[in-house]
Amino acid sequence: MPRIAIAPSSPLHDYEESVRRAGGEPWVLDPATDRPEDVIRSADGVLLAGGGDVQPGIYGAAAHPTFSAAEQGRDEYEIEIARRAIDADVPLFAICRGIQVLNVARGGTLVQDIPDEVGGSITHTIKEPRFAIAHDVWMAPGSLLERLMRARIETGEECPVNSRHHQAVKQLGEGLVATATAPDGIIEAVEDPSRRFCLGVQWHPENFYRTGEFRPLFEGFVAASTR
Repeated sequence: MPRIAIAPSSPLHDYEESVRRAGGEPWVLDPATDRPEDVIRSADGVLLAGGGDVQPGIYGAAAHPTFSAAEQGRDEYEIEIARRAIDADVPLFAICRGIQVLNVARGGTLVQDIPDEVGGSITHTIKEPRFAIAHDVWMAPGSLLERLMRARIETGEECPVNSRHHQAVKQLGEGLVATATAPDGIIEAVEDPSRRFCLGVQWHPENFYRTGEFRPLFEGFVAASTR
Protein backbone atom coordinates (compact mmCIF):
# COMPACT_ATOMS: atom_id res chain seq x y z
CA MET A 1 0.00 0.00 0.00
CA PRO A 2 1.65 3.28 -1.07
CA ARG A 3 2.43 5.72 1.70
CA ILE A 4 1.03 9.18 0.92
CA ALA A 5 2.55 12.12 2.79
CA ILE A 6 -0.08 14.80 3.47
CA ALA A 7 1.07 18.30 4.35
CA PRO A 8 -0.61 19.48 7.56
CA SER A 9 -3.90 21.31 7.17
CA SER A 10 -7.17 21.67 9.04
CA PRO A 11 -9.46 19.83 8.66
CA LEU A 12 -7.67 16.76 7.29
CA HIS A 13 -10.33 14.07 7.49
CA ASP A 14 -11.58 14.29 3.89
CA TYR A 15 -8.05 14.19 2.45
CA GLU A 16 -7.15 11.15 4.54
CA GLU A 17 -10.35 9.33 3.68
CA SER A 18 -9.97 10.08 -0.03
CA VAL A 19 -6.47 8.59 0.03
CA ARG A 20 -7.64 5.51 1.95
CA ARG A 21 -10.54 4.83 -0.40
CA ALA A 22 -8.15 5.06 -3.35
CA GLY A 23 -5.89 2.43 -1.79
CA GLY A 24 -3.22 4.58 -0.13
CA GLU A 25 -1.94 4.90 3.43
CA PRO A 26 -2.17 8.50 4.71
CA TRP A 27 0.85 9.90 6.53
CA VAL A 28 0.13 13.32 8.04
CA LEU A 29 3.38 15.24 8.25
CA ASP A 30 4.71 17.04 11.31
CA PRO A 31 6.96 19.93 10.17
CA ALA A 32 8.73 19.85 13.54
CA THR A 33 10.05 16.33 12.96
CA ASP A 34 9.49 15.36 9.31
CA ARG A 35 12.24 17.07 7.34
CA PRO A 36 11.47 17.58 3.63
CA GLU A 37 14.47 15.54 2.51
CA ASP A 38 13.37 12.63 4.72
CA VAL A 39 9.78 12.92 3.53
CA ILE A 40 10.81 12.57 -0.11
CA ARG A 41 12.96 9.52 0.71
CA SER A 42 10.17 7.81 2.67
CA ALA A 43 6.94 8.80 0.89
CA ASP A 44 5.56 7.15 -2.23
CA GLY A 45 3.47 10.22 -3.02
CA VAL A 46 2.90 13.75 -1.68
CA LEU A 47 -0.41 15.57 -1.26
CA LEU A 48 -0.53 19.33 -0.67
CA ALA A 49 -3.80 20.42 0.96
CA GLY A 50 -5.83 23.62 1.32
CA GLY A 51 -5.29 26.51 3.71
CA GLY A 52 -4.32 30.15 3.95
CA ASP A 53 -2.63 32.40 1.39
CA VAL A 54 0.97 32.02 0.29
CA GLN A 55 3.16 34.93 1.42
CA PRO A 56 3.25 37.21 -1.67
CA GLY A 57 6.80 38.32 -0.95
CA ILE A 58 7.94 34.84 -1.96
CA TYR A 59 6.84 35.53 -5.55
CA GLY A 60 7.86 39.20 -5.54
CA ALA A 61 4.54 40.93 -4.79
CA ALA A 62 3.18 43.22 -2.10
CA ALA A 63 0.31 41.86 -0.02
CA HIS A 64 -3.25 42.63 -1.13
CA PRO A 65 -5.55 43.97 1.65
CA THR A 66 -7.40 40.63 1.65
CA PHE A 67 -4.23 38.62 2.39
CA SER A 68 -4.80 35.93 5.02
CA ALA A 69 -1.62 34.13 6.00
CA ALA A 70 -1.28 30.40 6.49
CA GLU A 71 0.29 28.95 9.62
CA GLN A 72 3.80 30.24 10.36
CA GLY A 73 6.47 28.35 8.44
CA ARG A 74 4.00 26.43 6.31
CA ASP A 75 4.85 28.20 3.04
CA GLU A 76 8.57 27.47 3.24
CA TYR A 77 8.02 23.87 4.34
CA GLU A 78 5.56 23.01 1.58
CA ILE A 79 7.46 24.84 -1.15
CA GLU A 80 10.59 22.87 -0.31
CA ILE A 81 8.64 19.60 -0.29
CA ALA A 82 7.07 20.47 -3.66
CA ARG A 83 10.45 21.29 -5.21
CA ARG A 84 12.05 18.12 -3.88
CA ALA A 85 9.11 15.97 -5.00
CA ILE A 86 9.33 17.34 -8.53
CA ASP A 87 13.12 16.95 -8.67
CA ALA A 88 12.86 13.35 -7.46
CA ASP A 89 9.80 12.61 -9.64
CA VAL A 90 7.74 11.61 -6.61
CA PRO A 91 4.01 11.80 -7.53
CA LEU A 92 2.51 15.07 -6.35
CA PHE A 93 -1.18 15.98 -6.04
CA ALA A 94 -1.84 19.61 -5.05
CA ILE A 95 -5.30 20.80 -3.98
CA CYS A 96 -6.60 24.40 -3.62
CA ARG A 97 -3.82 26.21 -1.71
CA GLY A 98 -1.67 23.30 -2.88
CA ILE A 99 -1.90 24.29 -6.55
CA GLN A 100 -0.80 27.78 -5.56
CA VAL A 101 2.14 26.42 -3.55
CA LEU A 102 3.11 24.23 -6.51
CA ASN A 103 3.01 27.17 -8.91
CA VAL A 104 5.05 29.43 -6.62
CA ALA A 105 7.55 26.61 -6.02
CA ARG A 106 8.13 26.55 -9.79
CA GLY A 107 8.65 30.32 -9.97
CA GLY A 108 5.09 31.32 -10.86
CA THR A 109 2.87 34.07 -9.45
CA LEU A 110 -0.67 34.33 -8.08
CA VAL A 111 -3.80 36.38 -8.53
CA GLN A 112 -4.14 37.63 -4.95
CA ASP A 113 -7.84 38.47 -4.98
CA ILE A 114 -10.03 37.27 -7.82
CA PRO A 115 -13.00 39.65 -7.26
CA ASP A 116 -10.67 42.66 -7.25
CA GLU A 117 -8.24 41.63 -10.00
CA VAL A 118 -10.36 39.70 -12.51
CA GLY A 119 -13.10 41.60 -14.29
CA GLY A 120 -16.34 39.67 -14.71
CA SER A 121 -15.25 36.96 -12.31
CA ILE A 122 -17.75 34.34 -11.23
CA THR A 123 -18.32 33.07 -7.69
CA HIS A 124 -15.30 31.11 -6.52
CA THR A 125 -16.23 30.86 -2.85
CA ILE A 126 -19.16 28.77 -1.62
CA LYS A 127 -18.20 27.67 1.89
CA GLU A 128 -21.16 25.47 2.83
CA PRO A 129 -22.02 22.79 2.09
CA ARG A 130 -18.44 21.90 1.25
CA PHE A 131 -19.49 19.82 -1.75
CA ALA A 132 -21.81 22.50 -3.24
CA ILE A 133 -21.24 22.99 -6.97
CA ALA A 134 -19.99 26.51 -7.72
CA HIS A 135 -19.24 26.44 -11.45
CA ASP A 136 -17.98 24.32 -14.32
CA VAL A 137 -14.39 23.92 -15.47
CA TRP A 138 -13.27 23.08 -18.99
CA MET A 139 -10.50 20.50 -19.14
CA ALA A 140 -7.86 20.31 -21.86
CA PRO A 141 -8.44 17.27 -24.09
CA GLY A 142 -5.77 14.64 -23.64
CA SER A 143 -4.47 16.11 -20.37
CA LEU A 144 -3.86 13.88 -17.35
CA LEU A 145 -6.85 15.51 -15.67
CA GLU A 146 -9.16 14.85 -18.61
CA ARG A 147 -7.95 11.27 -19.01
CA LEU A 148 -8.56 10.49 -15.34
CA MET A 149 -12.00 12.10 -15.32
CA ARG A 150 -13.17 10.84 -18.72
CA ALA A 151 -15.33 8.03 -17.34
CA ARG A 152 -17.09 10.42 -14.95
CA ILE A 153 -17.77 13.27 -17.38
CA GLU A 154 -21.09 13.37 -19.18
CA THR A 155 -20.64 16.53 -21.24
CA GLY A 156 -17.32 16.39 -23.09
CA GLU A 157 -14.58 18.39 -21.35
CA GLU A 158 -16.98 20.23 -19.01
CA CYS A 159 -16.90 19.28 -15.33
CA PRO A 160 -18.84 20.80 -12.37
CA VAL A 161 -16.75 21.57 -9.28
CA ASN A 162 -17.02 23.06 -5.81
CA SER A 163 -14.95 26.14 -4.95
CA ARG A 164 -13.57 27.93 -1.87
CA HIS A 165 -10.75 30.26 -2.89
CA HIS A 166 -10.07 33.93 -3.56
CA GLN A 167 -6.58 33.45 -5.03
CA ALA A 168 -5.47 31.58 -8.14
CA VAL A 169 -2.58 30.79 -10.46
CA LYS A 170 -1.50 33.83 -12.49
CA GLN A 171 1.82 33.43 -14.34
CA LEU A 172 2.55 29.74 -14.74
CA GLY A 173 5.63 28.30 -13.09
CA GLU A 174 8.39 26.55 -15.01
CA GLY A 175 7.30 23.29 -16.61
CA LEU A 176 3.63 23.71 -15.71
CA VAL A 177 0.79 23.86 -18.21
CA ALA A 178 -2.79 24.95 -17.54
CA THR A 179 -5.20 22.04 -18.13
CA ALA A 180 -8.49 23.45 -16.84
CA THR A 181 -10.11 26.88 -16.67
CA ALA A 182 -13.28 28.37 -15.22
CA PRO A 183 -15.73 30.39 -17.36
CA ASP A 184 -14.01 33.63 -16.27
CA GLY A 185 -10.60 32.37 -17.41
CA ILE A 186 -9.26 31.52 -13.95
CA ILE A 187 -6.81 28.61 -14.13
CA GLU A 188 -8.35 25.65 -12.32
CA ALA A 189 -5.74 22.94 -12.94
CA VAL A 190 -2.07 22.67 -13.82
CA GLU A 191 0.16 19.74 -14.70
CA ASP A 192 3.81 19.01 -15.39
CA PRO A 193 3.60 16.48 -18.25
CA SER A 194 7.29 15.64 -17.91
CA ARG A 195 6.72 14.07 -14.49
CA ARG A 196 5.21 10.71 -13.55
CA PHE A 197 2.27 12.45 -11.80
CA CYS A 198 2.23 16.16 -11.05
CA LEU A 199 -1.29 17.59 -10.90
CA GLY A 200 -2.78 20.59 -9.14
CA VAL A 201 -6.49 21.44 -8.97
CA GLN A 202 -8.05 24.59 -7.54
CA TRP A 203 -11.26 22.98 -6.25
CA HIS A 204 -11.71 20.46 -3.42
CA PRO A 205 -12.16 16.93 -4.83
CA GLU A 206 -11.62 15.42 -1.36
CA ASN A 207 -15.03 16.70 -0.23
CA PHE A 208 -16.69 14.18 -2.54
CA TYR A 209 -15.09 11.07 -1.02
CA ARG A 210 -18.49 9.67 -0.03
CA THR A 211 -20.05 9.96 -3.49
CA GLY A 212 -16.93 9.40 -5.58
CA GLU A 213 -17.24 12.08 -8.27
CA PHE A 214 -13.50 12.77 -8.12
CA ARG A 215 -12.26 9.43 -6.88
CA PRO A 216 -10.47 8.82 -10.22
CA LEU A 217 -8.07 11.67 -9.36
CA PHE A 218 -7.06 10.00 -6.11
CA GLU A 219 -6.97 6.56 -7.70
CA GLY A 220 -4.69 7.83 -10.45
CA PHE A 221 -2.46 9.53 -7.88
CA VAL A 222 -2.23 6.43 -5.67
CA ALA A 223 -1.63 4.19 -8.69
CA ALA A 224 1.25 6.44 -9.81
CA SER A 225 2.63 6.26 -6.25
CA THR A 226 2.67 2.45 -6.25
CA ARG A 227 6.27 1.28 -6.54
